[in-house]
Amino acid sequence: MELRKFLVSEFLMGNDALRLAGRYAANFGAHKVLIVTDPGIIAAGWVKPVEDSLDAEGINYVVFSNVTPNPKDYEVMEGSKIFQQEKCDVITAVGGGSPMDCAKGIGIVCSNHKHITEFEGVDEVKTPMPPLICIPTTAGTAADISQFAIITHSKENRKIAIVSKAVVPDISLIDPQTTTTMSSSLTAATGMDALVHAFEAYVSNASSDITDLHALKAIELVYANLKKAISEPDNMEVRSKMMLGSLHAGMAFSNASLGIVHAMAHSLGGLKDSPHGECNAILLEHSIDFNYAHAPKRYKRILEHIFPNSGSIKQEEIKMNLIKMVRDLRLAVGITT
Repeated sequence: MELRKFLVSEFLMGNDALRLAGRYAANFGAHKVLIVTDPGIIAAGWVKPVEDSLDAEGINYVVFSNVTPNPKDYEVMEGSKIFQQEKCDVITAVGGGSPMDCAKGIGIVCSNHKHITEFEGVDEVKTPMPPLICIPTTAGTAADISQFAIITHSKENRKIAIVSKAVVPDISLIDPQTTTTMSSSLTAATGMDALVHAFEAYVSNASSDITDLHALKAIELVYANLKKAISEPDNMEVRSKMMLGSLHAGMAFSNASLGIVHAMAHSLGGLKDSPHGECNAILLEHSIDFNYAHAPKRYKRILEHIFPNSGSIKQEEIKMNLIKMVRDLRLAVGITT
């Protein structure tokens, strides 16, 4: 067996997990917490329980909600200024990938005292961030457990990737109930994002036995539950399975990395400010077509994992069946080109 490193944040998963934010902030010795979120999450009611839990611990807090989809560098810099002015010492992110990535960026800037765009690349974060608590409200991005932060470079209209174990959150409080307020379009986009995470991790050159287990389980869970999550938005069993699928996919891609889909999706999203999950969903089938010849056994294993009786399919038909599988799912959840 090859020597492999596996990195993941501590996480707590289950109903009402978000109500433990105050306890964990207290464990980190917090005196004042910066809550990073967006207006939609506040309106959905998911910030209030976090505030209540901080109040119960006697911890002060300030809310920064000027975060947009595909978080911008200037939003990170604004949040870092508030963190420093308010003398905060812990960050809590409540939301999808955008608030969580923005929170990571804020932590980086506050500890390293440079503009966020200067940290693009791998292991460019030299000083650890303040303690970070992440509370995901979508099932897909896995920013709550990953060693990635994606920020939009506003002047260059492109996304930058910051990859470092320094941006892995200290604790993720994964509460499936928070996903019940997602719209069907957001459920679809984030769910397909999780599927792409798992696909790319499984066929990655950096995959391992450990990441393979998580990637295949993620594909299984997302494929079986995404359509139900849209048609039955209050079905907590389905929502929980989607959260679990996102978690498995996150553990896979954070350690096996990603591929051509995300490379193109980040470019497209940075240029057009398009929803990240939708970009991924549209590009996945094309990447299978392009990459299949380089990893046919891996793609075959994915198809067999979803359809155990597909072993008799001819080799030349596997690619088309796999492309059809992801295309049919994309269209079924309402994502068109």
